[in-house]
Amino acid sequence: MADTGGEGGACVATPGRDIPEGLSGDPFTEVGAVADAVLYEGYLLYPYRRSSAKNRVRWQFGVLLPRTWVEADGPVAEGISGSADSWYQRTECLVRAAPDAVLRVRVRYLQLQRKQVEALGEDGRHRPVESLRAGDGTAQLSFDEAVPYEVDLGRPLAELLRGPCTVEVSAPPAVATEELGAGRVVRRRERVEARTTVAAEELGDGLYRLCVRTENAGEARDARAPRAEALRQALLAAHTLIGGDGLEFVSQTDPPAALRERARGCRSAFTFPVLGGPAGASEDGATGPVLLSAPIILPDHPQVAPESPGDLHDAAEIDEILTLRTMLLTDEEKAEARATDPRAARILDRVDTMPPEVFAGLHGAIRSLTPVGAAPEARPAWWQEGGDAGLSPTTDTVPVVGVHLGTGSKVRLNPRLRGADAQDMFLVGRTAEVAGVFHDVDGSVHLAVTVDDDPAAELHGWYGRFHYFKPEELEPLGDGAEPRP
Repeated sequence: MADTGGEGGACVATPGRDIPEGLSGDPFTEVGAVADAVLYEGYLLYPYRRSSAKNRVRWQFGVLLPRTWVEADGPVAEGISGSADSWYQRTECLVRAAPDAVLRVRVRYLQLQRKQVEALGEDGRHRPVESLRAGDGTAQLSFDEAVPYEVDLGRPLAELLRGPCTVEVSAPPAVATEELGAGRVVRRRERVEARTTVAAEELGDGLYRLCVRTENAGEARDARAPRAEALRQALLAAHTLIGGDGLEFVSQTDPPAALRERARGCRSAFTFPVLGGPAGASEDGATGPVLLSAPIILPDHPQVAPESPGDLHDAAEIDEILTLRTMLLTDEEKAEARATDPRAARILDRVDTMPPEVFAGLHGAIRSLTPVGAAPEARPAWWQEGGDAGLSPTTDTVPVVGVHLGTGSKVRLNPRLRGADAQDMFLVGRTAEVAGVFHDVDGSVHLAVTVDDDPAAELHGWYGRFHYFKPEELEPLGDGAEPRP
């Protein structure tokens, strides 16, 4: 299928609810909770305070920045998830559809909002400050918030087969002021330029390939600006919901055997499409199931645990652990968290008033157990027994600038400065030892390492918790190498 490229298409729509009349109700209701968890994943991490190091480097998933900023040092390599900064996302998927099917697409993302606290001076003028205490004794801190934005598009499949359709998904600027007596809080959002292009290709026998591409269409004011400044023009946590009437999606992670080759031919970039809603949600064919294309890797039919009482902005963690840690914050730490962001304040309110029976429900649950002796075809294709035969993390090696790195090799860490994991940025120049070579399901290779001067290195090794880097992010060293000053 030809790449739509985002340069325009057969039809152009405007932001908002661009849905044909007579179409059924919202098909995305059942995936709303999961989509919201994706939207706010990593928004603000425990301990939810501005002063926390992990909350100074934020927005790590689905970040679409202006192309001139992203490619200031050259094009970015496509990946299967959105953990690297890019200027576009592309979702390709297979769908079975009736001739009169209508496709619906919802593009969602966060728009950065700068919360600036300003103190009122004796001259009657306001000046920016880092913090301010209101008349009721509560504090406010200057901080970067974010607000959700979404655009819906609906088009008959027959229309998309005649040519791609491009929709503007730009978020408008805004300014809001909140008076505090001793000053004010000014919240500003800058315009985010973006567009989405949808295309379809008929494959025969009622099967079609869809392509949904969303891109940042803005020009960076300064291609060399710090990332924190460039984020003002970015789509944050961008993801896509695809559904409609008279259609049914094919799993990209575990397709039927007859469609496996065609599913492999779908090339998504910086996003990972999975089936949404409960398994077998389509009963009468009037409203097909939903596809959730997210910047984080999820299984088909992801669900938020019913025991979870609310978002903690880290869906990869355990609610019980984060709740316990939040309970143990000091009064001073809680006051700072409340002053940092309203969403942090709501987390504290929920934790402080959580009934014992709700907390007890966080301890754990068993959903299902795979029967002993289950047929191999009942397991996902990626996890077939013997699928990794011949691979050995402890003995495999990978060449890096002419040196074969494997378990025990000494290396210096050079993470990518753009698109790298936020925590990896703190490890630039540190030396480490390779603990294993791991092959991913997409064919890429990562090396697990333990940092030399990490006091918990031995404990992490015992638990099997490592830092992972691509080969090009490592510099081979001799056994006697000294850390870089």
